[in-house]
Amino acid sequence: MRGIFRHLDPTRGGHVEHAGMRTGLRWKLSAAIALVGALVAIALSLVVHNAARVSMLDNARDLADERVRIAQRNYELSGRPNFPSIKIDDPDLPSELRQKVTEGRRATFVSDRPGGVPDIWAAVPVKDGHVLSLHTGFTDRSIDILKDLDQALVIGSIAVVFVGSALGVLIGGQLSRRLRKAAAAANQVARGETDVRVRDAIGGVVRDETDDLASAVDAMADALQQRLEAERRVTADIAHELRTPVTGLLTAAELLPPGRPTELVLDRAKAMRTLVEDVLEVARLDGASERAELQDIVLGEFVARRVAAKDPAIEVRVVHESEVTTDPRRLERVLFNLLANAARHGKPPIQVSVEGRVIRVRDHGPGFPEDLLADGPSRFRTGRSDRSGAGHGLGLTIAAGQARVLGARLTFRNIRPAGAPEHIPAEGAVAVLWLPEHAPTNTGSYQTLP
Repeated sequence: MRGIFRHLDPTRGGHVEHAGMRTGLRWKLSAAIALVGALVAIALSLVVHNAARVSMLDNARDLADERVRIAQRNYELSGRPNFPSIKIDDPDLPSELRQKVTEGRRATFVSDRPGGVPDIWAAVPVKDGHVLSLHTGFTDRSIDILKDLDQALVIGSIAVVFVGSALGVLIGGQLSRRLRKAAAAANQVARGETDVRVRDAIGGVVRDETDDLASAVDAMADALQQRLEAERRVTADIAHELRTPVTGLLTAAELLPPGRPTELVLDRAKAMRTLVEDVLEVARLDGASERAELQDIVLGEFVARRVAAKDPAIEVRVVHESEVTTDPRRLERVLFNLLANAARHGKPPIQVSVEGRVIRVRDHGPGFPEDLLADGPSRFRTGRSDRSGAGHGLGLTIAAGQARVLGARLTFRNIRPAGAPEHIPAEGAVAVLWLPEHAPTNTGSYQTLP
């Protein structure tokens, strides 16, 4: 059994803080089968015990009735009770049995001793007005048989509970494994691995509701993928069609006479061209068709040269040099986008450090917005008002997409004083690029000469 407690922080968009306990499906199913088995075993044990006891009592009463009839015939022939254990007008005769006898009827009666052992009574009236009665107890053999039967029922009930629990663990474990495989495959689909199918992941020969669920998830993933692909194509087509008029607009603006209006037109035209190019790049990255052209580079030296060419004022510190196999053009694109984001939304000084295969870009601004830290970069979302500035929110989206093509991992976090609560403003933002240890050949990349 596993316990999971969840706490949602209201400052991070959570609604209500609550705690819950989660248990595995196999244990729930095992407990349910064990409980049902125990209830059925107890019910059957009670029925069998009572049926056996009633049957033994009926046999004992029939035997007592037969003996009292024999004693009655002997008494009427000889005038005296000559049958063992027969008494005349026994004062201990139960009142219920005495009443039946006074009505002229032969009857038997069962009474319980204080210890729970039944007593068997049989009585019959005779012609001279006396009452012949026989008093016997439940035989030791019958008591031993009931005890042995009860012991067997208890052992059987315990065995049923254990077997039911084991069966529940077995069935629940198989179903739980299938569901875990389905959940893992669904998570892969959610991470963008479009070639993964839940139905193929769970496998198995037997078809059940899990297969129906997997098929439904696969159908939903296919529909979503088709819709996203259609939207990507529309976005790419629109951006591609805009390139020609935007290029013409920029060319025409460059022919205008010098002056402030011309500068404004050129600035907006260049911004529009940059936006169109960025949208096209995002569309290509979303298409998952981009491939890296890999080369061996010395990472620290490469970063230092590129940053110095971009902005000599940015401090670069190489903690540990390493040689990596990656795509220099895409790595440069990621690095420049991170630097541009730090310059646009953060505050100086901007610092870049290289340690092995890890590149860190830090600024000293207000930090990344919480929704970016929680969900990652999102296109056309520039964050909070204190980090809004200029731009269209595509820089980090492109950086994350290019990092994915490189097989790298791009993470974001804010710098706060040690032990400071969440509401304390950040003292800077850090973007960390983790390059892979091996070349991302699984993405279809290929090695090129340096």
